[in-house]
Amino acid sequence: MRNGGLLVALVGFLALLGSRIEAKKFDKCSLAKALLAQGFSRGDLRNWVCLIQNESAMDTSAKHNNSNGSTDWGLFQINDRYWCDPQNKNKKTSNECKVKCSEFLKADIGKASTCAKKIHKRHGFSAWYGWTNRCKGKALPDLSKCKL
Repeated sequence: MRNGGLLVALVGFLALLGSRIEAKKFDKCSLAKALLAQGFSRGDLRNWVCLIQNESAMDTSAKHNNSNGSTDWGLFQINDRYWCDPQNKNKKTSNECKVKCSEFLKADIGKASTCAKKIHKRHGFSAWYGWTNRCKGKALPDLSKCKL
């Protein structure tokens, strides 16, 4: 019986570890490369890197619960009230990007990138408080040492 409990704990730990492995923490240069691979323009690259540094600390697993009951998800901190489906029947969402919010927590940033570009097309960088408060009109990250 005791070994059975240990096995259950081990399986639970491995499942938790497995879900964590799906996420990715970027550094500035690997983030810039990943964004270029997703079709972000070189001209806006420093703004995107600054936004992501200030929104999620470049970690796809970032989640932030807001005082209004909504949650911001992933690298770009995309809000579930408007842009994605949190898979929670108690939460209303417009799900403008037609994607589950949990997709934004994965190492593959394809779906998050597509949604972030949609948000940017509609609202510009000012849709993100991290960009407005910490990037707009300020020195942007230096990417000159990155091999892009």
